[in-house]
Amino acid sequence: MNCPKCSAPMEIQKIEDVEIDKCSNCSGIWFEQDELRAAKDKTEPDLNWMDFEIWKNADKFIFSQKPIQCPKCELDMVQIDYDKTNVEIDYCPKCQGAWLDEGEFKNIIAFLNSELANKSIPDYISASLEEGFEIVTGPESFMSEWKDFMTVLRMFQYRFFILNPELQDTVVNVQQNFPLK
Repeated sequence: MNCPKCSAPMEIQKIEDVEIDKCSNCSGIWFEQDELRAAKDKTEPDLNWMDFEIWKNADKFIFSQKPIQCPKCELDMVQIDYDKTNVEIDYCPKCQGAWLDEGEFKNIIAFLNSELANKSIPDYISASLEEGFEIVTGPESFMSEWKDFMTVLRMFQYRFFILNPELQDTVVNVQQNFPLK
């Protein structure tokens, strides 16, 4: 497979244990269907519950036709400027593959980490309710949805104690004075 940007050969590499195709020249990355989500989840497990689905928030997209062709289907890809990530995802509507230029995967991870750190208590309450509902109705396995739910609760706990450090001191004090047997 050749790079859609510079036509150089691509090499199979891994992001954690997800196999991707990386250009030997420009260092762009080709993600086949669902590999972008899988690589994000493996890179930052605390972001598992934050579904970075390309089509999830269509109202936040700016679309444009790209003159580059999908390295798999050889059809023209579309460019998606996703929200405030400063990342232009080149996306193939047919095979659902995604092309990211050098550094854009790291930008996505940084954006999602920032979004995670800036969520409010009401955001976490809403997210925990959604994840609780997905345990029963979600598209992933029960165990996967349960892990997402527990991650949201853990992030909620961190956020709560960051905003209320005196309560954290109180909880630690109680745990030290009344250990569970």
